[in-house]
Amino acid sequence: MRLIASGLRGGFSAAVLALSLAWPSMAADLNWTNGISVIGELKYPPGFKHFDYVNPDAPKKGNLRVSELGTFDNFNPLVNKGNLAIGIGQVYETLMKSSLDEAFSSYGLIAESIAYPADFSSVSFRLNANAKWADGQPISVDDVLFSFDKAKEYDQSKFFYYQQVKAGKKTGDNEVTFEFDSKGNRELPAIMGQLIIVPKHWWEGTAANGKKRDISGTTLEPVMGSGPYKIKAINPGNSVTYELRDDYWGKDLSVNIGQDNFRTVTHTFYADRNVEFEAFRAGDTDFWQENEAKRWATQYNFPGMKEGKVKRVILPNDGRNTGVMVGFVMNLRREQFKDPLVREALNYAYDFETLNRTIFFEQYKRVNSFFYGTELASSGLPQGKELEILTQVKNQIPPRVFTEEYKNPIGGDPKKFRDNLFKAIQILKEAGYAIQGGKMINTKTGKQLAFEIMLNSPVVERAVLPYAQNLKRIGINATVRSVDASQYVERQRKRDFDVIYWAWGESLNPGNEQAEYWGSQSAKTDGSQNYAGISDPGIDKLIQRVIFSTDRDDKIAAVKALDRVLLQNYFVIPSYTTRDSRIAYWDKFDRPKELPYYSTAFPTVWWAK
Repeated sequence: MRLIASGLRGGFSAAVLALSLAWPSMAADLNWTNGISVIGELKYPPGFKHFDYVNPDAPKKGNLRVSELGTFDNFNPLVNKGNLAIGIGQVYETLMKSSLDEAFSSYGLIAESIAYPADFSSVSFRLNANAKWADGQPISVDDVLFSFDKAKEYDQSKFFYYQQVKAGKKTGDNEVTFEFDSKGNRELPAIMGQLIIVPKHWWEGTAANGKKRDISGTTLEPVMGSGPYKIKAINPGNSVTYELRDDYWGKDLSVNIGQDNFRTVTHTFYADRNVEFEAFRAGDTDFWQENEAKRWATQYNFPGMKEGKVKRVILPNDGRNTGVMVGFVMNLRREQFKDPLVREALNYAYDFETLNRTIFFEQYKRVNSFFYGTELASSGLPQGKELEILTQVKNQIPPRVFTEEYKNPIGGDPKKFRDNLFKAIQILKEAGYAIQGGKMINTKTGKQLAFEIMLNSPVVERAVLPYAQNLKRIGINATVRSVDASQYVERQRKRDFDVIYWAWGESLNPGNEQAEYWGSQSAKTDGSQNYAGISDPGIDKLIQRVIFSTDRDDKIAAVKALDRVLLQNYFVIPSYTTRDSRIAYWDKFDRPKELPYYSTAFPTVWWAK
C-alpha cells in the first residue's frame, strides 16, 4: 500500500490508520499496471508520453459553438432524472480514460494504476496523489465510494451495470477495491474504471441559496468537478458554456496531452432539427453531423459552402467501434404486442428498399442484427460453439433459430410490396386476426389492431409516415406522433408508449449492459434501457453466457447466439443506418492528419486555427 505525504492528504487520523490495518490491501500480491484492455493487449506501455493520435503542440485557444437537439435541466450525472446537459463529461472525470485507437482499452486518469486477480473476482485502483477538485481539495477514496453508491442508488441503468459488484472498500489511503459477487466477469474491472467520480464534500455541502444540496435530484447549479472544464454560463434549457481551466490538475498527464484544446465550448439547444441546421448554415454554430440523407444530398449549396468557408467530409472512424440496432421498438407490456406473430407480421409492411430509393438517395443499408456492422452479427445458420450454446437453451428459444436464418423482407417494387403485405395478413390470420370492413380485427376481442408510434423529432416523420400508411393498407390503425424532448424522455422512462423509434449502440465487447437492454429484471424497472419489456428465461441465460465468456472466440459465439434469439423473437422492426459519419464544419479548425482509428474525436483532439 502506497502512503501519501500528509501535506497532500491532510495527514492520517487514528481511525484511518486502524482501518488500513484492519483491511490490508486486497491487491497487495497483484501486478499493478497503467491500464486495462478487454480485447487484446494494451498498446501504450507505462510512462508513454501521449496517445499517437493527438497533436501534443495543439494550441489552447478559440471558442467552439456546437448545437444540440432537445433541451437540458440537469448537471447531476448520477441520477436518471431530467435531461442531462451535453458536455458535462468535460467537468467530471472517470477513474480511467479510454484510448480512441484501441477497441476497448483505458489508462489511468484519476486512478494512476489498476490491479485485478486472474479470476476477475475484484478490481483495485490507486488514486493519483495529484488528483484534485476544482476547489483544490484532493480526490479521495471516500469520493469514489460515494460516487459508486449514489450512482447505483439513483440511476436504474447503473444498478444493472454494477449489480455484480458486491462492495467497495477502502484498502489504503489512496486505494479502493471493489469486490464482485462472482468470478469470470472479464469486463467488470474495466467497467469500474468508467465510474464517474463526483466530490462528496461539495454534494453534501450547502448551495449559495443556503439550501443543502441533494445528490438524489436534478440541479442547474453550476456543479464542481475535477475535469479540464468548468461551467462558465448557463441559459437554462437553451445553452451552456464550458470554460477551460488553467488550474486543471491533469493537464500534463499522458492521457490528456494534446486534448481539450478550446478555451470555451458552447452548446446551444434547438427544438427542431431543421432550425438547428439553418443556424449552422448561417454561421451561428461551427460544426454539424448530418443524420438526414436528403439534406446531405441537396442542401449544401449555401454561400459558406460555395465560398469554401465550410468543409464537408465523410469519415468511417466512429462506425468501426460500434454495432447498432435501430428501428421500431414495440412495447411488449401492451397486449397487442405480446404475440410474436403480430410482431413478425408488422415487419412485412416496412418497405425499406422503396424508402432508400425515393427519399434516402441510396445512402443507407438495412439493419439485420442487434450488433449490425461488427464481427458479432449473426448470419447463416448456427454452427460450432454457437450451436452448442443455443442447444443448451433449446427448449426456451424459438425453434426456427436452428432452422431458419433471420432475413428482413425485401420490397422495392409493387409486386414485392404486395407479396409482403399478403404475407403480413396471413401471419396475422394465424395470430387470430381478420380483415373486417377494411379493419384488422382481433376475432376474440373485436378490437382493431392499433397503436401509436412516438417520435422525439418531426425530422424522422418523413421516413415513418410511409410505414404507417402501409399498415393502414391492411387495416391496422397506426398513427405517428412527435413530442418534445422532455416529454419523450419522461414517457420512455415510464413505458408510456406503444412503439418508439430508438437505437441501441453496441461496443465490440458486449457484456454487463446486455442485462439492462434485454434482461427480465430490467423489464420491471422504469428508467432501464429495456424499452421493449423483454422478459424471457432463455434470453436471460444467454446474457449470462455473454457476460461470463471465457475468451474472445467464446464471446463472439455467445453474442451471435443472443443475437439470433433476439431477432427471431421480433422485438424490434429493424430500420436502417450508415456506418460513416457525415460531418460539415466552418473552416476554423484543424485536426491531426490521422484521426484515431475508432473515433472522429471531435472536439477532443481538434483545435482552433
